[in-house]
Amino acid sequence: MQRQRISIAGAEIEVFDSGGPAPGLPILYLHAGCGFRPERRYVGLLAARHRLIAPSHPGFGASSLPDWLDHVDDIAYFYLELVERLGLDRVGLIGSSLGAWIAAEIATKTPAWLARLVLVAPVGVKLGPPDRLDIPDIFALPQQRLQRLLYHDPEAMREEPAQMSDDELRVLIRNRETLALLVWEPYMHNPKLKHRLHRVRIPTLFLRGASDGLVSADYVAGYARLFPKARVATIAKAGHLPQLEQPEIFAAQVLSFLEA
Repeated sequence: MQRQRISIAGAEIEVFDSGGPAPGLPILYLHAGCGFRPERRYVGLLAARHRLIAPSHPGFGASSLPDWLDHVDDIAYFYLELVERLGLDRVGLIGSSLGAWIAAEIATKTPAWLARLVLVAPVGVKLGPPDRLDIPDIFALPQQRLQRLLYHDPEAMREEPAQMSDDELRVLIRNRETLALLVWEPYMHNPKLKHRLHRVRIPTLFLRGASDGLVSADYVAGYARLFPKARVATIAKAGHLPQLEQPEIFAAQVLSFLEA
């Protein structure tokens, strides 16, 4: 993955791009709240068959955060412009968690370049009663409890901050700070989004890890029902980030859908 910086709407956006000719549909990958790391196994599996473009959202990674940006829907417009800048005619869009919310916002704007949509453990809509959270409050949970909700095997996925470099710690803290800015109020949803999703008429795949403690099976099923052409698939032995715990199965399901 080659790294570049692209200026959009006064912000410098970090973009990873596998580049080069590839026979498959180009993929725009929108990361979860933990950010994007190009060395992850699933990245190589997707990039082996398709050109993979993975920006760091404004305020994440090395991307700057403009003062006026305070909502997930604002980021959708960055990526509409990014695809135009890259000159892409047809794109498969994959979003994970926060990135899936951004992807859903993009899809409601019905860009002509959007061919297929994959939403991995998505957040972004309110489906339950107003006095109860659909998604557990990740900012109030102890770290060990949060890890158990995030992963099927939290011990295997645990990373020690003491073993991270200063730059890695800086990115980690910055990602969390920006995530709080974007999802705090209203918590983990845009009240208007679910009323727009009927506009998304392209084939859509919802993916969920069977052990996901943040996004429930009922929530994903209810989310999928808001789309005219959606189906749901589950990945065993995986939590909220199945691309990390089961990269081969994740890549196989995504590629099968994009190449159908």
